[in-house]
Amino acid sequence: MTDQDFLTICLPKPSLRERELLSPKQAGELQGIFKTLANDTRLRILHALARADEACVSEISDLLAMKPQAVSNQLIRLADRGIVGSRREGNNIYYRIVDPCVVQLLDQGLCLSEDAKARSK
Repeated sequence: MTDQDFLTICLPKPSLRERELLSPKQAGELQGIFKTLANDTRLRILHALARADEACVSEISDLLAMKPQAVSNQLIRLADRGIVGSRREGNNIYYRIVDPCVVQLLDQGLCLSEDAKARSK
C-alpha cells in the first residue's frame, strides 16, 4: 500500500467515547500535533494540498503569495510530524497529505469555526 492509498481510506479506530482516558503521554503527543497545526501558514498549505492532492513548493508559494523558502520551511515541519509526505521529480519535490484524518480534521475545524461565528451573531 502506498502513501497515496491512505488518502482514500481511513483505518477504523474506536470512537473518542470508547477510548481510555488520555494518558499524559498521549495528551502531550496530541498537543504537539495541535501546535504544529496551529499556524495559519501551515493550515493554508494543508488546504492547498487537500485541494490539489499534491503540489511542489513553487506551486504552493505562488498560490499563497509567499517566498518558496518560507513554504519549504513549513513543509519540513509538517513532514517531521508525518503529516505530509514527498516525492522527488527532477528538481522538484512534490508534497501531499499522507493521512485522511488530517483532511477530516481541517473540515471539522472549518465547520466549528463557521458555526461558532454564526452563533455569535
